[in-house]
Amino acid sequence: MNLNRYMNLLIPIIAILLGLICGAIIMLVSGYNPIAGYSALWYGIFGDSYYIGETVRQITPYILSGLAVAFAFRTGLFNIGVEGQVLVGWLAAVWVGLAFELPMIIHLPLSIIVAALAGALWGFVPGFLKARFKVHEVIVSIMMNYIALYVTNAIIRDVITDNADKTDNILPTASLRSGFFENLTDFSRMHNGIFIAIIATIIMWFLLEKTTKGFELRAVGFNHDAAHYSGMKVNRNIILSMVISGAFAGLAGAMEGLGTFEFASVKSGFTGIGFDGIAVALIGGNTALGVIFGAVLFGGLKVGALNMPSEAGVPNELVEIVIALIIFFVAASYFIRLLLFRFKKEGK
Repeated sequence: MNLNRYMNLLIPIIAILLGLICGAIIMLVSGYNPIAGYSALWYGIFGDSYYIGETVRQITPYILSGLAVAFAFRTGLFNIGVEGQVLVGWLAAVWVGLAFELPMIIHLPLSIIVAALAGALWGFVPGFLKARFKVHEVIVSIMMNYIALYVTNAIIRDVITDNADKTDNILPTASLRSGFFENLTDFSRMHNGIFIAIIATIIMWFLLEKTTKGFELRAVGFNHDAAHYSGMKVNRNIILSMVISGAFAGLAGAMEGLGTFEFASVKSGFTGIGFDGIAVALIGGNTALGVIFGAVLFGGLKVGALNMPSEAGVPNELVEIVIALIIFFVAASYFIRLLLFRFKKEGK
């Protein structure tokens, strides 16, 4: 096997294995049985149809938030504002789901599109400031997260409701829930949003890899000056990249608002979906297919961890440690790469 060719695949796999091994060591040191812990984790992911449905439900927004981060990364930008874009997309989807009485064939797509537009608008602000005034997108997008959190809370309390902490449930015509999936997965919250996530993955891959505009976006990310001298509109592409990234994040919010919960509520803190999307993109190597694998890993760990305290007595905080270790080893990919090359040379 050509090590160079498969390096991007090997490094995340090795990082996951190292994270799991270190997690097992921590369990042993803490007095827990790692075999029982990981068995409970596995059962919590694949043990029955309900757990599988909940895992797929958790994977769905992770795919979209991972795509949002990965798309920006591939075009030379760091969209750390995905969390805020998720929040505004969530609220926008629920608002449309409550405000209109339309046939499902119109109501559901409209709710999803408005959520994507809301996320795109929230991504436009840091993109415009980056392109026009050279303000770093990380700083702006971090601040936009907090603005999104408090603005959406204020809208829920003072506009959509009369000082309530949550909205009414959306109309059935705007729901992503499916009776087929409920019956198939013993009434889990799995919904049709998984198909939207897969379609979005294909769109990102096709746009970046198979279109002229995708080549322009990647070229601007690699080198602004070279792209400018070749005649590309650098500022326009920076804004477009953040807008598309925000649209993916807005869709992730729609998955929660129209599928998992079917309402919007006042939040005391961030959902974590946008921040976890950074790790999903990192594990997936910022590729469309890799994001799916990263989302499966994170979604499985998040849902499976809920079974560990009851089945094995292991606190689910240890799963958070395992996730953190996996991210650490992926971030330390240079050392893994170095070890692999050294192992290859010694094997010759």
